[in-house]
Amino acid sequence: MLSRLKYDDNKIQDIIEENTRLKHAIEELTILNDLARAIGALNDSEEIMQIILHRSLEAIDGEQGVITLVDTDTVDSMKTFIRKIVRSGEHHPFHLHQSLLGWMHINKKPLLMNNPQKDPRFKGLQWDKDIASLLCVPLMAKSKLIGILTIYNKKTEAKFTDGDQRLLTIIGAQSAQVLENARLYEEEQTLLLMQRELEVAANIQKVLLPSKAPAVDGYDIAGRNITAQLVGGDYFDFIPIDHKRLAISIGDVSGKGLSAALLMANLQATLRSQALAASSAKQCIERSNYMLLNCTESDRFATCFYGILDHPEHSLTYCNAGHDPPILLKRDLIPLKAENLILGTFEGIPYTEQKVQIDIGDVLVMYSDGVTESKNKDDEEFGEKRLHDIVIANRSSPAQAILDTIVNAVCCFGGGCPQMDDITVVVVKRVE
Repeated sequence: MLSRLKYDDNKIQDIIEENTRLKHAIEELTILNDLARAIGALNDSEEIMQIILHRSLEAIDGEQGVITLVDTDTVDSMKTFIRKIVRSGEHHPFHLHQSLLGWMHINKKPLLMNNPQKDPRFKGLQWDKDIASLLCVPLMAKSKLIGILTIYNKKTEAKFTDGDQRLLTIIGAQSAQVLENARLYEEEQTLLLMQRELEVAANIQKVLLPSKAPAVDGYDIAGRNITAQLVGGDYFDFIPIDHKRLAISIGDVSGKGLSAALLMANLQATLRSQALAASSAKQCIERSNYMLLNCTESDRFATCFYGILDHPEHSLTYCNAGHDPPILLKRDLIPLKAENLILGTFEGIPYTEQKVQIDIGDVLVMYSDGVTESKNKDDEEFGEKRLHDIVIANRSSPAQAILDTIVNAVCCFGGGCPQMDDITVVVVKRVE
């Protein structure tokens, strides 16, 4: 009779333990199900991290939780670029030590420490004195570590348990891909916004550049700009000064993309204002240099060729500030050399100007380095000689035809290679 009662007691105890286990399993499934429903439809990574941390602290009764996202797109993949903290009480924030981050990068598995100060895996590491225990699990998305979920200090017990580790590991595994999807969605939206802004900037830049060449008695003029990206740093302009003088300029600012486009717009506005105020080409460039130097960063500069065409007198007075020498085709080719420093580098330097006559049939070609430095698949540059040969061979053609021949030759020379720099060409031809 006693043995039967003992047997029944053991059976009852087994049933109680099984019921407890099932109860815990149901509680865990409820936690995981609630978490999945809470974050499944979200695209805000900040909100997702907040929910993950709050639910994790509730699930394993933690004091403080931290999600550390690592930057997987840099050379230093251990670089932290987002860190989110949730605290259950008035506790100062704990920081994930770089050694712990390195350990997780190498091992990519859960880490439980109930006495971090004496853990042999981190011997000599100085832990925050208030950290009594911690539980750390990897956030893996498609076999890639995207972050780490860490819970510090058990509130009601001295130690984290294996059950806590198992549950937090499942939470991490369930949440990682949702969090990564949200991050990718946010990056996509940021890129789309940038694309729209670039398109707006490109449209503005097109308006800033001349839409057509001016009509000047005795001259045939053409200009064109082709950007390597949506926006560029090349510039050309035609600025009427008075009834007999036309300013013609071409420039190339440092850098590429949106920053270069902004500096290009600055250069254009500066030259336009000074072209009307200055008495000569050199004075316009000197004043423009002063203005650019005082409103741009020290590592930003521009090359510029600025000439004043006096069409009744048929002369060009010019100042070349470090730009690729335009070529004036008379009987021979005459390069209008850069005898002055670039704009935006030194204050108070004097600039010089030169003057040339433009005779009937003469052709002036101004260009940016995107023409001569264009490369083919063999890494060979288009070069000045090819440009000179084209101008000589086509001197009898209209200005627009000369320009189109140059641009087409550069594009064909590239043989399908991506355009690496902006291409700008201006052609001025004196006609009868």
